[in-house]
Amino acid sequence: MSLTINAQKRDAFGKNASYRIRREGRVPAVLYGEGLTTVSLALDKKDVIHILKSDTGENTLFKIGFDGEQRDAMIKALQVDPVSDELLHVDLIQISMDKAIRVSVPIEHTGEPIGVKTEGGFVDFVTREVEVECLPKDIPEQITIDIAGLHLHQSIKVSDLTPPAGVKVISDPNTVLVLVQVPHEEKVEEKKEGEEVVVAEEAKEPEVIKKERAASEDDKDKDKDKDKDKDKGKGKDKDKGKEKKEK
Repeated sequence: MSLTINAQKRDAFGKNASYRIRREGRVPAVLYGEGLTTVSLALDKKDVIHILKSDTGENTLFKIGFDGEQRDAMIKALQVDPVSDELLHVDLIQISMDKAIRVSVPIEHTGEPIGVKTEGGFVDFVTREVEVECLPKDIPEQITIDIAGLHLHQSIKVSDLTPPAGVKVISDPNTVLVLVQVPHEEKVEEKKEGEEVVVAEEAKEPEVIKKERAASEDDKDKDKDKDKDKDKGKGKDKDKGKEKKEK
């Protein structure tokens, strides 16, 4: 562990004090750990960013110095402004190098699956990190898995991982890490085609309904003819009445 950052203890708290610290290019922080009284600190923002951009990221082990002493530590949590992405606060945890800790480690993939190259599928990276338990010195930068042999609808789960020596994976063994599946567009098209078939089938009228409708229309036509005959009869009666009057 060669990285060392210097911090200052802070005695002022609250929004105004934190604002002043950030304006000076520093970040409010706290250091805590088992059997340790929580210490409020101010860190140089550049040091924190340097740690986050390193290969090990938040899992980076470093020494933090303040009040003439140094302690082994790592970043536990970060608070970031959701709008400006400004780093607002850092939680540090003191590490005992002889005690196992739990951290999240990223999954790295190698190879192109057969299901993608020749079967028209795509890779769905379902889970990108797993939780492991190990001594601080054994924390891996990542766990690598080869996905080249995956066919369509095949997957790799946590139970398929082979972690480095001294590292125990504690995530749920049934958690899916990578899955090769059919593109979503094709699934949607298949559904649409199925829906069109259903609509087309529903649009077809049963033969009985057609006959009943035809019979109903015939009855309507007959009723219209009867009404016309009645009107003609009334007309004839009127003509006869006129002839009698004229006589």
